[in-house]
Amino acid sequence: MSLLELNDLHVHYGAIHALKGVSIAVEEGGIVTLVGANGAGKSTTLRAISGLIQPSRGEIRFGGKSLKGMKAHEIVRAGISHVPEGRIVFANLTVMENLDMGAYLRRDRAGIASDLEKIFTQFPRLKERRRQAAGTLSGGEQQMLAIGRALMARPKLLLMDEPSLGLAPILVREIRSQGTTIVLVEQNARMALATADFGYVLETGSVRMSDRAQALLDSPFVQEAYLGGAG
Repeated sequence: MSLLELNDLHVHYGAIHALKGVSIAVEEGGIVTLVGANGAGKSTTLRAISGLIQPSRGEIRFGGKSLKGMKAHEIVRAGISHVPEGRIVFANLTVMENLDMGAYLRRDRAGIASDLEKIFTQFPRLKERRRQAAGTLSGGEQQMLAIGRALMARPKLLLMDEPSLGLAPILVREIRSQGTTIVLVEQNARMALATADFGYVLETGSVRMSDRAQALLDSPFVQEAYLGGAG
């Protein structure tokens, strides 16, 4: 059984049919990437998984249980954290306060302290700036903070929407090595497929192709459509 399964997922934004029967499976311990042009439905898929939008049809199962009707905070409690696109941090709170917000559902103080140290090891810049207001950080630092805050919930599954930064491959593999399964949406299809184990190509709200990431990298169609030609 896969850790995460989407079956025939449909999402509407008013009259717009954003997802048209998307089905994907994510194995525990894997890195899965969704690639496709802007508007293909990649971010919408992540929002549906994390409960930020409700599907109009279809099913999302996590660890064998349906997420239907669950609120976003209940989905976090179930073990899914979402790093949304656009470096969304609490600008008026300090770096430390932002990280504490990530752990707000946890009560294991020793575990929280240990995870905080791990994040400061991964992102030394955040440790240096821990007393600074998040809004005063650079764009890259805010991205690190958004990822660190999501990891403070100790998720089983991390949804990453456009982490970019150029640090994605190393960082994503490092997070996976700590036991977290990852679904990655990344505009840079080559980098995403080089990082992932498995990939889904989305086109206008539907899955056009799915295969091992290396097979998609080698596919003439993917090279032509998303990688700027062969090579």
